[in-house]
Amino acid sequence: MLKRKIEQSLTEWKNTANHKPLIIKGCRQCGKTFSVLDFAKKNYKHIVYLNFFENPDYASVFAGSLEVDNIVMMLSALLGNEATFKAGETVLILDEIQDCPEARTALKFFRIDGRYDVIGTGSLLGVKGYGREPKSIPVGSETVIDMYPLDFEEFLWANGIESPLIEMLKKNLETETPVPEALHNRMKQLLLQYVVVGGMPDAVQTFVDTKQMDTVLQIQRDIVRSYEDDMVKYAERKDKSRIKECFQSIPKQLSKENKKFQYSVVKKGSTASKYAGSLQWIEDAGIISRCYNLSITELPLDGNAEEDVFKVYMRDCGLFVSMLEDGTQYDILQGKLYGYRGAIFENLIADIFAKMGRKLYYFHKDSGLEVDFVIRYRGECTLVEVKAATGNAKSTRTILRHPEKYHVSSAIKLGDYNVGRSEQILTLPLYMAFLLRSL
Repeated sequence: MLKRKIEQSLTEWKNTANHKPLIIKGCRQCGKTFSVLDFAKKNYKHIVYLNFFENPDYASVFAGSLEVDNIVMMLSALLGNEATFKAGETVLILDEIQDCPEARTALKFFRIDGRYDVIGTGSLLGVKGYGREPKSIPVGSETVIDMYPLDFEEFLWANGIESPLIEMLKKNLETETPVPEALHNRMKQLLLQYVVVGGMPDAVQTFVDTKQMDTVLQIQRDIVRSYEDDMVKYAERKDKSRIKECFQSIPKQLSKENKKFQYSVVKKGSTASKYAGSLQWIEDAGIISRCYNLSITELPLDGNAEEDVFKVYMRDCGLFVSMLEDGTQYDILQGKLYGYRGAIFENLIADIFAKMGRKLYYFHKDSGLEVDFVIRYRGECTLVEVKAATGNAKSTRTILRHPEKYHVSSAIKLGDYNVGRSEQILTLPLYMAFLLRSL
């Protein structure tokens, strides 16, 4: 069974006095239902489980009075022995809660009542055109946690890399000393595997159990197809084809030298006014992350971001690679990437940063200066260059030479290296990106 970080978040939520109903938000098939049910089995005597997607009839329970006693009575009548409600011992799980807006409105009544814990999961919460919005979103009556596909550290756990080895890597980072060769080579291999497998639980479990990449690829492409089906099924009529076109343009967008998202790449002659809402739909569904250009390299990054100049990355690098042509997975695992490798490894680092909760920023000037990512690290504005293999960092060195203009004094170069330093630039192996958590 895959170990997930959400387990710790769920435990902290339950142990918080007077905790509110919980909403777990995330893209489809990232493991929300499995994790919530597993947690419930370990922590409650009684579980009442409703899946509104599989059983739309359950919505009728919330069609009348939303008083807790009335809901409990209705569920008991509907489910019989499967609905045991005892104060402090029962959790009500509302799966795919976006399919029943009234159930989300009811959360404020459960919050006031306080006898039963409630956990809702949703994959398309707030997505424009998806069903009906709740009459009243229970502001202040719910706690929301974002859940993602497995991040690189969770992938390492799944592949037998436990805490002692990760602590060793952290020490190498802190002391800026090289990683022992055997561990270094194993981590490089695991990183390439993560690039092609990504973090969708079904894909990861299949890879761990079988190592059959053709089966993993089929799972990934089925997930991508299900996303496209959602776009056709749930988006507003006028947006359906545009959303799909935006989504399918992502590989083309990232193959360009200047990877700024361009609506004209989606469809010749198209503009932001026509497609901006479609891109927003995909982002709201948890499928992509935006990486905003900075007007200047200084903190706070959010305050210096240009809202209309951005790149787009897939939230899960494995799904991104699955959208490329057949044979790409094999090429990556063999280290043969040629022209497209920059896009693949940038998406990898975007995946790692976004899953740790970082907002994504980059820096590009018409003069030719371009830095892949800019992050807050250890209290400083820090440049991050991504090299699929090795390579110079000309833009980074130019910026570092002019602190009076760019206000930057440190940079990290991620690539096919071991740990080292050259003046202001810390070089790290790509696999260490997941350790850059310090703000």
